[in-house]
Amino acid sequence: MRILVIGGTHFIGLAAVRRLSEQGHDIAVFHRGQSEPELPSSIQHIHSEGKHFPVHFSSESVEAFRRFAPDVVLHMVLFGEQDAHEAVKTFKGEARRLVAISSQDVYRAFGRVNGHEGGAPDPLPITEDSPLRESRYPYRSDPPRASDDPQRWMDLYDKIPAEQIIMSERELPGTVLRLPAVYGPGDFQHRHFPWLKRMQDQRPVILLDEAEARWRWTYGYIDNIAAAIALAVTDERARGRIYNVGEETALSMEERVRLVGQLAGWRGRVVLAPQGRLPEALKWGINAGQDVVVDSSRIRRELGYREVVSVDEAMKRTVAWENENPPEEIDAKLFDYAAEDAFLADSHL
Repeated sequence: MRILVIGGTHFIGLAAVRRLSEQGHDIAVFHRGQSEPELPSSIQHIHSEGKHFPVHFSSESVEAFRRFAPDVVLHMVLFGEQDAHEAVKTFKGEARRLVAISSQDVYRAFGRVNGHEGGAPDPLPITEDSPLRESRYPYRSDPPRASDDPQRWMDLYDKIPAEQIIMSERELPGTVLRLPAVYGPGDFQHRHFPWLKRMQDQRPVILLDEAEARWRWTYGYIDNIAAAIALAVTDERARGRIYNVGEETALSMEERVRLVGQLAGWRGRVVLAPQGRLPEALKWGINAGQDVVVDSSRIRRELGYREVVSVDEAMKRTVAWENENPPEEIDAKLFDYAAEDAFLADSHL
């Protein structure tokens, strides 16, 4: 199969490209040329002219796409309706199918977690048919960012209208994958690092808000996410379908911290503070009354998806990678141990 990947040189996209390459497909990657990861020499590179999002296809890029003649296009950086319109316009009549990577932040439940939606918690688990956010453009600033601002894409970001455009084009059948919190080697967000650093620094206590400690969010390990993407790209049964992807069991944050501690050989203890009482730097600022526990049974049932790496092994690999690859910049305010010690002393926890 000939597969064109839009954005495939970082984290999730890179893992998907490697997975598809290992399966023997012909692959071309369209990217900005700002990074050139190690990939098999058989993979073609098509460079964009712009350096910022949203992605723009120049006439030269479009001609290169046509020469490659993809069977399927995998769009890793479909951030909003502008991206979706351009993708449909470019690939209609040129490819059999368009696979778009979306996020579980499209759900109303996710909007309730970050305060963009009001109301009572949505029922769990969240399926592909659960209510979507009623508010749009969740990260748009007021006033809007300047057109040359590297963060301008955040004003345009909303995967709900992007999904609607992709899934409504009959001449270019679409597939949408709604991804969870993705972790593992290459994770630029370093999701587990704040806890792991405290363990490395031999902190005797890790403080969690009691409500946030119970909060659950569906995660997915990078190699497993890449396997799901490869299935959706190569299996024609995915045509016209939307899939949630994620682990079958969603750990609470306390359970996740304890698991990291076990793997790191940490001998300290997790202490739960009364809700809302933690030092400001330790507050997540979320509505912990709404879990984001997502049902991934559809992709398992219809495409036969199964994790290729167990959760235990995934966490082992993640802890090892985080130990060897700390963030280049660490915000000292997030690790104010004097403030944490003072809080513990005052609250007698």
